[in-house]
Amino acid sequence: MARTPDPRKREELLAAVVGYLEEHGVNDLSLAPMAEALGTSKRMLLYYFGDRQSLLEQAMNASRPKAGDIFGDVDSPQDLEIASMKLWHALTRGAQRRSVRLLLQVLSLATTDPENYGEFATTATDLMLTPITNAFRDAGFAAKDAAMRATLVVSGLRGLCQDLLISGDRARVDAAAQLMVKAAVTPA
Repeated sequence: MARTPDPRKREELLAAVVGYLEEHGVNDLSLAPMAEALGTSKRMLLYYFGDRQSLLEQAMNASRPKAGDIFGDVDSPQDLEIASMKLWHALTRGAQRRSVRLLLQVLSLATTDPENYGEFATTATDLMLTPITNAFRDAGFAAKDAAMRATLVVSGLRGLCQDLLISGDRARVDAAAQLMVKAAVTPA
């Protein structure tokens, strides 16, 4: 009879996998070197996560920001601004700051290797856009306007994250984030 995977061990291993991917990236990902670096075996990675694609999918799911948690109770433009800035702070200072590098790499790889990374990128974008679009609608914006404004927040913050990672100019990029968020949440 096959042994049942230990959920606690799986959770610990998943956190280690996420940390490894945040540090080393996903381009040219090979399970054997990862397993060695994590003090386990390729066989154990496959046992807990399935194949390489499944492991990557689970790591991406575990590492992405929970926009639904941040935007769940939003019902006004002021709440939208506060929630958008909370997201910005989570991405640049909080728990999500390390996973931003991983997300940006996957999104970039999706443009040149859509067969392997396109679905990850689409899912990552949708999981951010959907709750933010819903929050804009809950705050009184029409459906089409809500979707455009949510796209501005998601894509704008993502681009500013990349700028911050490259330039390190926190003051300039923080000011740009505030300006972009203000523009996105201000009714016409």
